[in-house]
Amino acid sequence: MKVAVTSQGQDMSSPVDPRFGRARFFVVVDTESGDSSVCDNSQNLNAAQGAGIQAGRNVVELGVAAVLTGHVGPKAFATLQAGGIAIYTGAAGTVADAVEQFKAGKLKPSTSADVEGHWM
Repeated sequence: MKVAVTSQGQDMSSPVDPRFGRARFFVVVDTESGDSSVCDNSQNLNAAQGAGIQAGRNVVELGVAAVLTGHVGPKAFATLQAGGIAIYTGAAGTVADAVEQFKAGKLKPSTSADVEGHWM
């Protein structure tokens, strides 16, 4: 399964970014093979509005089945849900840690946003 992890850096040892829409990068990981790639999300870092929606669209285009992140706002949640992407909040540590948390069943699927819009 391919998952996108919100990240402050470009590799598996980078810290998880707790913000979905304004995460610096998305590290895409194949949970079976361990292969990874990176998607730059810098265009949304300083967006006045719409960062979650645009980031959600970008993640849908990556073809992942799930997102692992710290938190997700309502507009991003709706965008990801419409794109058929499962959302797992509460990820912490490094990207590698988040993938292990996911594989071990320690992250539960979210049923709603867990922060208000424009959360920094």
